[in-house]
Formats: sequence, structure tokens, C-alpha cells
Amino acid sequence: MRFSKKGRVAASLIAVGAVVALAGCTQSDPTAPETDGDTNAMSDTIVVGSFAFPESEILGEIYAQALEAAGFDVDTQFNIGPRQQTIPALQDGSINLIPEYNGNLLAYYDTEFEERTTEDVDAALVDAVAADDLVVYDSAAAEDKDAYVVTSEFAEANDLTEIGDLAGVQPFVLGANPQFGELGYGIPGLASVYGVTDVEFVPIEDFGGPDTVKQLVDDTVQVADIYTTSPALVAENLVVLEDPENLIAAQNIIPLASTAIDSEELAAVLNEISAALTTDDLIALRDRVEGDEQASAATAATDWLTENGLL
Repeated sequence: MRFSKKGRVAASLIAVGAVVALAGCTQSDPTAPETDGDTNAMSDTIVVGSFAFPESEILGEIYAQALEAAGFDVDTQFNIGPRQQTIPALQDGSINLIPEYNGNLLAYYDTEFEERTTEDVDAALVDAVAADDLVVYDSAAAEDKDAYVVTSEFAEANDLTEIGDLAGVQPFVLGANPQFGELGYGIPGLASVYGVTDVEFVPIEDFGGPDTVKQLVDDTVQVADIYTTSPALVAENLVVLEDPENLIAAQNIIPLASTAIDSEELAAVLNEISAALTTDDLIALRDRVEGDEQASAATAATDWLTENGLL
């Protein structure tokens, strides 16, 4: 399944959000003649994958379109599934490039990792992924990670800017996914790192989604775990509390690729994207695709690349 840029984007416009099976991914024909390194040869096609949620598909489109503009031959296999599927797909060549999240990727290889900052997590990833013949490039400033979030009214009334400031407003009600009560960066970490212990925990099943946002805005809960790229942060004028002790590990966007396609030219394109991408960009991109506009991931990616001089 090979598309020109025009054809691939058109297909994305029709099938945004569709689950794409791993079967049928582009593979080179073992009986085909040698290509002498021809960039446009089937054997040199870069297959960009994504996880099965809109933000990952948007990022996959950004990678794919930028690489096509740089002269690479590109296919896409989006909406694959969780890391337990994408890592094997990278290893068997079904895909060979995917936008990743550095903290969660490191956790896949080391569930007890202690690195917290972007720099430390990135450094640890180099050796971790090399064991699977994979390579990471520069991470972006953009992060999509859990955050302790309050309304602007609650922040102003209680002089809140950092997570540790919550010690001054105890007791309060915190809403988050059910696992948050046991996670190291959840209720236990809130106590051990910031000394905040008098908390009523209310499990909410939608992982920072509309139900969580509604309960926060309605003051059913005063603090909520909401991801840092949620469009609701802007729409509802919510405040992300700063985390100076790095209770929550870095979750920067980072390109993960097979060593089979590693090159200086590839790295240059992907590193340029990472240098430009911010968390505010991800919020805006998600809002265009998931909000009222309902733009396709392909359209949103094209516009972002154009605005940043990358197309």
C-alpha cells in the first residue's frame, strides 16, 4: 500500500480514526532487483505508525508529511494499538518510525526507572531501545503527561502555583483514574514528595476526559488529574500546578525508529520538528481535530508544518 503525498493525505481525510490493521504493511519484495540505494525504492520506504488515539495520528502525519517533503518515500500505518503492539511492529518491519512519549517508553523497558527530567529520561532511553535495534532522536519540548489541575478560581482563592501549595488547602477532594490511588506519582507520591496527606480520593473512569473536567469545574472535586495537552485546559481556563520536584516523570514527544532506517538525513528532519513542537501546539492541534472544527489529522499537520516553515 503506497501513496503519493496527495493520495495519502486524501486517504487520511476519508479514514481519520479508522483502525488500520498491521497486516498488509508495506514490505519490500525479496525477489526484486537491487536498487543501489535509490531513495524512492520500495525497500527504502519509511512506514510511519501511530498509537490508536488522535494526538498520535496527528504527530504521525507531521512526521510523514515532513519526510515526504524532504524527498523520502513514505507510507503510514496509523491507529495500531498500544506499545505491546507497536514495539513488535517496529522490530518486524511492519512500521519503522513512530512518535513516542519518552517517560512511558522508558517505563516499557524498566518499570522501576528513577529518571524524572527530560534530559535524564532521554539519556536512559538511548541504551534501553538499542537492545531492540531501535533509536531515538531529539525530544520535543511538547509534553503530554498527567498533571495536577485546578480551576483558575480555586488557584486564585488559595494562592496556588505549585503542587506543594496544596498542603495549605487540606482537606480537599481529588478526582482521577482509579489507578491514581496507588501510582507513585498519584496519592502516595503526593504525600511522600509534597507532604500532602489529607486528601479524599474520588475515582473517575475517563482518564482526564469530559467527566473529570465537569467534576472539577462543578467543584465536585477541587483537584483533578488531567493531561497537559487537553483542549479543556484552554476552554475552561484551568491551571496546571507546577511540579518542581518532578513527581511526574517527563513525557516529551520523541521520535522512535528502527536502526534499519537511521540516517543523518532522517534525524535532521525529525529533530527540526522536535525543535519547533510545543505543548501549546499539541493543545491547539488536538482542539482542531477533536473539537468543533473536526479537521482531519492530515489537514492539521499540514497547517502546523506550513506555519512553522517545515513544508
